[in-house]
Amino acid sequence: MTDQVSSEIQHDVMDPARAAAFQVALGQAPSIGMGTSLPPFFHQLYFWSPRPPEGLGRDGHPAVGGGLVPDLGLPRRMWAGGRLRFAAPLIAGTPAERRSTLSNVSAKTGRTGPLGFVTLKHEIWQDDTLCLTEWQDLVYREDPSADAPKPAAPVARTDETDLRQVAFDTTLLFRYSALTFNGHRIHYDLDYARDVEGYAGLVVHGPLLAQHLMLLATDLMGSLAEFSFRASSPLMHFEPATLCRNGNDLWVRGPDGRQCMQAVALPRSQ
Repeated sequence: MTDQVSSEIQHDVMDPARAAAFQVALGQAPSIGMGTSLPPFFHQLYFWSPRPPEGLGRDGHPAVGGGLVPDLGLPRRMWAGGRLRFAAPLIAGTPAERRSTLSNVSAKTGRTGPLGFVTLKHEIWQDDTLCLTEWQDLVYREDPSADAPKPAAPVARTDETDLRQVAFDTTLLFRYSALTFNGHRIHYDLDYARDVEGYAGLVVHGPLLAQHLMLLATDLMGSLAEFSFRASSPLMHFEPATLCRNGNDLWVRGPDGRQCMQAVALPRSQ
């Protein structure tokens, strides 16, 4: 067994073609080329960590333990949220280095049973400049009991001053999984998502929702200095959603009025 590590360094050439392909997947005209500043959160397309089949867990993710994420004995993984600090633009086609550390590990018991929390800290550098610092919060939990009641989702605000309607389908979820090299089966394997992890459909990636909110914030507020987000209820692939903004607050509202994600954006001072 590989020993647990607490830090790792990865390198990536930040291929502009990958970012342009993501623009197309989002329904945008491809405008990113060599030397173009990447939109916020597009770094999720880079720094892949491929593992051979025997190095994967049952959910398609790299098996825990041996890498940065310790084995907490809990099979279900979720990206619960994160915080980002933007210091300088990331440039497409410029080699980058990501320095990652295990920032925190904790456990507690919630309404659905034991929970494990892991925070990873990532720093991305280009040309000896720290461009981005990201804290990634992961939560691990047990498999759902067949007779366990579903936790009530929080009700989303309805006082938005700006909104944008978005929809997701299986093609977009597949493309995002491919572009981010995310093998998590809840995003493309309906039988697994429904029968093993207890979801009603394929789960829209939390980072994809956060990406939409960051793009909305950038359109309305300009360049971002900081952005934080937290997932509160999963969105299924067959559900349309509303992106909402009021001041520095942003959120994703599901079709039944529930809150799927909340966020805070701080624009860069002009």
